[in-house]
Amino acid sequence: MTIRLPDLGGGLREYEPRAEPLALTPGAPLASRTVFSAAHVVADPYADTSPDAPAAVDWDATLAFRRHLWSHGLGVAEAMDTAQRGMGLDWAGAAELIRRSAAEAKAVGGRIACGVGTDQIAAGSLGEVRAAYEEQLALVEESGAQAILMASRALCAAASGPEDYLEVYGHLLRQAGEPVVLHWLGPMFDPALEGYWGSSDVDTATDTFLEVIAAHPDKVDGIKVSLLDAAREIDIRRRLPQGVRCYTGDDFNYPELIAGDEKGFSHALLGIFDPLGPLAAEAVRVLDTGDVAGFRELLDPTVELSRHLFQAPTRFYKTGVVFLAWLAGHQSHFTMVGGLQSARSLPHFARAYELADRLGLFPDPKQAEERMRNLLALYGVAQ
Repeated sequence: MTIRLPDLGGGLREYEPRAEPLALTPGAPLASRTVFSAAHVVADPYADTSPDAPAAVDWDATLAFRRHLWSHGLGVAEAMDTAQRGMGLDWAGAAELIRRSAAEAKAVGGRIACGVGTDQIAAGSLGEVRAAYEEQLALVEESGAQAILMASRALCAAASGPEDYLEVYGHLLRQAGEPVVLHWLGPMFDPALEGYWGSSDVDTATDTFLEVIAAHPDKVDGIKVSLLDAAREIDIRRRLPQGVRCYTGDDFNYPELIAGDEKGFSHALLGIFDPLGPLAAEAVRVLDTGDVAGFRELLDPTVELSRHLFQAPTRFYKTGVVFLAWLAGHQSHFTMVGGLQSARSLPHFARAYELADRLGLFPDPKQAEERMRNLLALYGVAQ
């Protein structure tokens, strides 16, 4: 049996779905790398809401997906960009998500780190930005989760130069009770972050970023670099103080960065590890044995799917992530907070389905095919 899929040229092509999934089961804890999946949220499809209204979240399905990731040995990076932070999920929703997920992590023994930002304010002075960060940092630390200091749109707008970033981040790091992860999210993920660290010149921005870390190495567990530039990440990784980890956020080049070289490697904190969770965990277990070739053999074929989901406009990658979660049976519907299910085209969905199916990512390929046929019918594609 074949399925007719739309292509980018406006026509239809025949595709024969895979009959069996890739056999992946939970295994031993991951050892050689610390790996976080930035997890999506599941919308409540029955809520009478609108795209600009506060998010209506299906908490049971959202937490069930986190248990799925934990069961495979992955950590969960909560309330991050993948959870539509600032793109459908406001601070009130993120705060509830953090509280619920941190409690669930404690109950099942899962590792969790949570995003700390300033999205309870749209703009403000440097003092107001600091206060917003402090409020969120306190909530995350009270929940028992590790804190990830996210890039702030409000700070980017308020800062007049690198010295303001040094002051704000220095203040927060001195306050933090435990070492945090610093997150540099590039403008390809959020255009409002252009010029972060006080300069649009990436070399200058990198120097400021590293200056923040060098001044407080005991308060920085690691950094997450989301610039989609492997050479830049390797350069930053090699310049980090001893003991500060690099978590790759590069959804284009993650296999080579996690594998590393003779001078080091990256850990991982990735949005693409939401749909790839079990496969990514299995690949890292292979890497734990020292089998770099086996690790690359498992993970390299996933890059085409990742590059497809994260293609420009990159900020809409969440739509593909949730689409695949629906096809894989992790949720009963394809609805997103903020109405973001409309952010990608039917040919984009068709290609994502094909690439994920070829990888064997769907636990029930027949169910995934039926759901894809339903979506195609909704768009008027006859089979």
